[in-house]
Amino acid sequence: MSGTGRDRDAAPGLAGEGAVEGAVEGALAPWLARGGPILLAVSGGPDSTALMHAAAAGAGRAGPALHVATVDHGLRPDSAAEAEAVARGAAGLGLPHHRLRWEGPHPATGLQAAAREARYRLLAACAGGIDAGLLLTGHTRDDQAETVLMRLLAGSGPAGLAGMRAERPLGPGLILARPFLGLPKAALVAWCRARGLATLRDPSNADPRFGRARLRALMPALAREGLSAARLVRLAERAARDEAALGAAAAQALAAALREEAPGRLGLDGAEVAALPDAVALRLLDRALDRAGGAGPRRLERLERLALEALLPALRAGRPLRRTLRGLLIEARPDGGLSLRPAPRRGGPRPGSDPHGRHGAGDAGLLGKGEPTTYIGPECDDDPTAAGKGPGAGLAHSPRMDR
Repeated sequence: MSGTGRDRDAAPGLAGEGAVEGAVEGALAPWLARGGPILLAVSGGPDSTALMHAAAAGAGRAGPALHVATVDHGLRPDSAAEAEAVARGAAGLGLPHHRLRWEGPHPATGLQAAAREARYRLLAACAGGIDAGLLLTGHTRDDQAETVLMRLLAGSGPAGLAGMRAERPLGPGLILARPFLGLPKAALVAWCRARGLATLRDPSNADPRFGRARLRALMPALAREGLSAARLVRLAERAARDEAALGAAAAQALAAALREEAPGRLGLDGAEVAALPDAVALRLLDRALDRAGGAGPRRLERLERLALEALLPALRAGRPLRRTLRGLLIEARPDGGLSLRPAPRRGGPRPGSDPHGRHGAGDAGLLGKGEPTTYIGPECDDDPTAAGKGPGAGLAHSPRMDR
């Protein structure tokens, strides 16, 4: 197995092999200190190869139990051989390896998003099987910059522009963490090269059919115009900081606005909601929809259309209103009450309504069909666009190996 990837020779911001080694080890140390078992997601690219070898060295004999998992999507002829190569590398380090294969039919459209969902589902199941509370991936600063750029093109709000989080819950008792999110990919390439470690290259990383590959090719030109990876990452940090503040304000406002309602309903004080700044009210409603059992994707355009164009004006004017979103009926009453409950079923689907009858009375246009994906909320998917519709079409990345 030989490293044939299009590697960057320089590691921006890191001078010398010692600095690179210290940065890699320092980035991993806090996560290893949490104890184990820990599951490492390793595909064989330089990022995840560095993750596996550095974790094995950092854990030592007395450290946490480490397991390695490779997801074989079965999308390329070489995928099985690549998973076996990772298994051999893990065995050489004395680490157990789990090959996770995506079984069953694959969708004809939205393949990249489906592959990503399958990848994290399989990894979460594997972590549960070994009682691991921590899943580590090899995402880098370069990945973060690309993700922010993609979300910028998709029109995302601060939650989307905050990019990938250094850690987030992936399931009950399981944290997904990205120790190398602050390091350039070149640092990990240099780390592997200094140790003579062979790495894999996924050809889809340079395949112009995929939006992330096209944007990656544009990054040098954008950097010359000032939109560098460092500035995109700085944008993510600022957006995350502002989103955290707005989220905290929304959580506090939601707690203050809750009111007693009939069983099966979530009640809010409409006057309290109406008095909030729009940015906080949007996030309060997003949390209220989650709390009331809302289903389906959390799309910023849909929420904005509901809240800014209909619900908040009605609450501020004292007008009654009924609308549906995410399978819930949102009702503003003349007495100032605001309630959320499951939308009643209809005898049959109406044009623009959910085919299973989950949406009740209200403007079907609020469902936002056919629009590009943008996000609101404390955590967003790593893939920022929906395949097949809107200006973001085709930007969802392939299941790549350069981790």
